[in-house]
Amino acid sequence: MLPKSLILAVVLAVSATAATGELEKLRNAQDRAALDARAQSIHADAEKSASDPKKWIAAASAYSYAAEVAYELRDKGGSMRAAEAGVRDAEKAIAINGNVPDYYRVLGTLCGQVIPANPIIGALSYGRKAKDALDKAIQMDPKSAMAHVAHGVGYYYLPANFGGGPDNAIKDYKQALTLDPRNADAYLWMGIALAKQHQNKLAREAFTKALQLEPDRRWTKQQLEKTPAQ
Repeated sequence: MLPKSLILAVVLAVSATAATGELEKLRNAQDRAALDARAQSIHADAEKSASDPKKWIAAASAYSYAAEVAYELRDKGGSMRAAEAGVRDAEKAIAINGNVPDYYRVLGTLCGQVIPANPIIGALSYGRKAKDALDKAIQMDPKSAMAHVAHGVGYYYLPANFGGGPDNAIKDYKQALTLDPRNADAYLWMGIALAKQHQNKLAREAFTKALQLEPDRRWTKQQLEKTPAQ
């Protein structure tokens, strides 16, 4: 028989994967109300097990999905508030266990999500924190495609005078796709950055590839629809 500790680890891993899958489905459907409710529920669960970093990072991740959809629905203030709540939970996870690269990816992503609501003040308050966390995530796990995507998104949202912009972002997305050629997020954000540069043909190709890999993602469909053919 398998040791109880190993059985518990497998159960927790399956549970975490299922939770992520649920959040991704809600994100893809842009179901903001359900995401907000799930983030609050997962946060409340973390408060009951305050010494468990996995619970805190799960709450932080849920807030990140909620912030993402709020931004997609053009509520930058709501996105900022969700992201700031997630930052606090991610920091709690790292304070308990600072040896997990993905915790820094989540923290850096959330810090980056705060910025669009107020680019200058946000960049001053969270830009360095986002970059430091994402740099550390990549340093600890250089083969993490999602860390490179998050790093690129951070660069995309940073104002040019803070070293941001689509050029640096695209480099990260290309690296992510080198590591994981089936990363739909990398193609989506590549398309967004290319559209920002008015490279519409290439942007549409990137959006189309993202939809082939993740056909239910509403925001990708919206980005493709609003990008001119030429």
